[in-house]
Amino acid sequence: MAIEVTVPDIGDFSDVPVISILVSVGDTIAAEDPLIELESDKATMEVPSPAAGVVKEIKVAEGDNVSEGALILLLEGEGAPAAPAEAAPASAAAPAPAAAPAAPAPAPVVDGGFGKAHASPSVRAFARQLDIDLSKVNGSGRKGRILREDVTKFLKTSTAAAPAAVGAAGGMGIPPIPVVDFSKFGPVEDVEMPRIKKLSGPALHRSWLNIPHVTHNDEADITDLDKYRKEMDTMAKEEGYRVTLLSFVVKASVSALKQHWEFNSSIHPDGDKLIRKSYYNIGFAADTPNGLVVPVIKDADRKGIVEISKDLMELSGKARAGGLKSNDMQGATFTISSLGGIGGTHFTPIVNAPEVAILGLTRSKMAPVWNGEEFVPRLMQPMSLSYDHRAVDGALAARFCVTLKTLLGDMRKLMW
Repeated sequence: MAIEVTVPDIGDFSDVPVISILVSVGDTIAAEDPLIELESDKATMEVPSPAAGVVKEIKVAEGDNVSEGALILLLEGEGAPAAPAEAAPASAAAPAPAAAPAAPAPAPVVDGGFGKAHASPSVRAFARQLDIDLSKVNGSGRKGRILREDVTKFLKTSTAAAPAAVGAAGGMGIPPIPVVDFSKFGPVEDVEMPRIKKLSGPALHRSWLNIPHVTHNDEADITDLDKYRKEMDTMAKEEGYRVTLLSFVVKASVSALKQHWEFNSSIHPDGDKLIRKSYYNIGFAADTPNGLVVPVIKDADRKGIVEISKDLMELSGKARAGGLKSNDMQGATFTISSLGGIGGTHFTPIVNAPEVAILGLTRSKMAPVWNGEEFVPRLMQPMSLSYDHRAVDGALAARFCVTLKTLLGDMRKLMW
């Protein structure tokens, strides 16, 4: 009997469009092989197969909207006979010989004047950046699918492509960067960006264009706090976890957010109200081999330093192993990006919309500090607070940082 494969839990998303079907009827697939690709307003995700077998029938098409539980395809156990070829869907992503039979035309893709394009979203974005009309590009992929290499080849062979890109205006009236053929100056190669960067790049660009960013820089004296942290870390090692400065910053941030609720809000869609949130979920930027991801510590206001430290360790481990679920990265009300283990003095972190603020940390340093009578060595922690100036003004940002400095400067106040 065939296995019904349905859309698994994809978080809070519903009616998500199917942008690519990655298998065809008759394909033999292994467990965890990707079947279809979905694209929400926040991310692109692949739906893996729950078992090995042969694709018998595909129940969705590109352009369909699906939610959790929607039927994707029927799968027969491995070794079962393949279904008739005429049941094949309109498109598939796997490469095939040029002699493969043609498929019905793919669904039209209306994409900012690019017309019908049988191509993935990343290829359409690449073509849009170069101002290349995909209707003029011949696809070399299976069933005429346009690949990135096809766009690059078209650019090199077309004399009109580069001038068009130089003169055209990009999104929001911003002229695009002129296209340059770098191969004229020396050897080059196209290196595919990690998937995480492909997904986060457009979101960061959107936030930078839509949010009037301001960054407030300050320093906190963490001399006493760091001594206590090291004592806790020594004991924590014996139990298999670590206590880092970030744990205390998360705790202090929650206290500061409670005192200055605007930083824990979002701008209402109508633009003239703030959505005040009474929960405190703290996102933190985690460095992985494939790029930065932002796991979220849920209900951080209800947790102590030990529990926050264990959450940080667990989520960071899952991030490095590529095991984060969509729910692990949703619901943040405030984000912290720490470069302390690498270096730097200050930087401008980009607000992670729809949040209105993000705190950046760089490496702490010993510095002479005047105590009213003499200069004494103190361990100082640089802080860079970027905020949405529509929700937060400069005076409020300064007060928020003063609150953070006070909390980090006297660890006893973290217990209040």
